[in-house]
Amino acid sequence: MCGRYVIAKATSDLMPDLLAGLGPLPDDFNVAPTTTVPVVRTRHGERELAQARWGLTPSWYPDLKKRPQPINARVETVATSGMFRRPFAQARCVVPALGYYEWVVTETGKQPHFVHQPDAGLAMAGVMSAWPDPAKEEDDPARWVLSMSIITRDAHVAPGEVHDRMPSCLTPDAYDDWLGDHLDTGELLALLDRTSFEVAHDLVHHEVTRDVGSVRNTGPHLIAPVV
Repeated sequence: MCGRYVIAKATSDLMPDLLAGLGPLPDDFNVAPTTTVPVVRTRHGERELAQARWGLTPSWYPDLKKRPQPINARVETVATSGMFRRPFAQARCVVPALGYYEWVVTETGKQPHFVHQPDAGLAMAGVMSAWPDPAKEEDDPARWVLSMSIITRDAHVAPGEVHDRMPSCLTPDAYDDWLGDHLDTGELLALLDRTSFEVAHDLVHHEVTRDVGSVRNTGPHLIAPVV
């Protein structure tokens, strides 16, 4: 999976099982790493829409500038990696999206494609971390900086794939299980494998403008098919 995706107000209407009652999403047709984005998590037994930086900063990092801050976590190692093991066990989330971009190398340069599910949004599985800002008081609510990574899987299960990796996505029947605390590691990985396989077979893509290549560009024209 490449490092750009799309969120839009319309995503809420396409994902009522996930987003109903959680408030509107922003329009950002060119989300890039380090952007603060909406994610759905469970807190105190209730779903909420939280804001998290795209690029995971573990709680034990000394500062927000330390690298790497990975935007993706491979499903093959997310439950065992030192970077992701604890977030996977304790802080899973859903990253809502209208779709995402991938680039294909052509004779005339890299051509972006918009990958999406017709008439539906994408519920990308993610893991989160809360980093404590040492410059703020312990009782300051702004002390905790949330960040996230999107879990990816092998894309060769998707018809007509344009990249070797893709986001691991959830189906609506899996939201409660993914965001809950009642499944063990093996059950969570099996859930993710099943649902992401289902979503992969529904994905379609089309070529879009190369304006996507610059993070300064945004707007709905970025996802329109190139004619």
